[in-house]
Amino acid sequence: MQASTRSALHTRIVTATPLIAGFLAALYWAPNPLWIGLTGLVLLLAAWEWAGMAGLKGTGAVLFGVATASLSTGLSALAPDLTETFIPALVFWLLAPALLSHGVSIRPPALHLGLGVLILVPTHVGMVALRNVSADLLLIVVGVVVIADSAAYFSGRRFGKHKLAPRISPGKTWEGAIGAWAAITIYALLLYFFAPSSINLQCLPQALALFWAMFGLSVLGDLFESTLKRQAGIKDSGNLLPGHGGILDRIDSLTAVLPAAALFWIWLK
Repeated sequence: MQASTRSALHTRIVTATPLIAGFLAALYWAPNPLWIGLTGLVLLLAAWEWAGMAGLKGTGAVLFGVATASLSTGLSALAPDLTETFIPALVFWLLAPALLSHGVSIRPPALHLGLGVLILVPTHVGMVALRNVSADLLLIVVGVVVIADSAAYFSGRRFGKHKLAPRISPGKTWEGAIGAWAAITIYALLLYFFAPSSINLQCLPQALALFWAMFGLSVLGDLFESTLKRQAGIKDSGNLLPGHGGILDRIDSLTAVLPAAALFWIWLK
């Protein structure tokens, strides 16, 4: 491994370690109002970055972040199980492959900002709704994104030759995606046999289909944010997280996965 690669990996680990520890501590020990507030703060920062990609600067970007976070925090506190919150986001993600394949430009800025509300608000509400079902469940769903991202990174570096979406994200390869799919398949099998009964993985075909669907959505979320960054002419959504970029760079896959997962488990209840 080259020295620059080792240094970048070290920076990523140093940044990620306290974030993971803080997330786990809040997930299992924070009372619900504090959890809503902490995740709402993350949403505010993500919305601020989203506004920056749309071309808003300064006060305008801050106001968009505050307004979006206020809406999502209110819904999270009052009606986290309201399915109507998640359905528009799920419809968008089902249409996203067609948008990506046709290279649709998310302009003008008003459209970009409206799409931000549609995507980011259900992400926050979904995080609260899934934790209300079970903290273990939310951790399992987040684990899909973490495992897929890590497996894609290492398998892509080791075996990657064929570009997955060269016009959108030149660094991603089919070999990385296949490695991530294999890792998620193993993850689903382990959870089917060992997850708590509260997770309700009732049969193996259901478990595999569910986790493959979440994996596919995680790829879509990543690619869509990459498209927005390319259209904005930037490499990262921000610089708040050394080695990782911005908040959106870390939650891009979750924006697609969390609304769908929340809908599934709300309906299952």
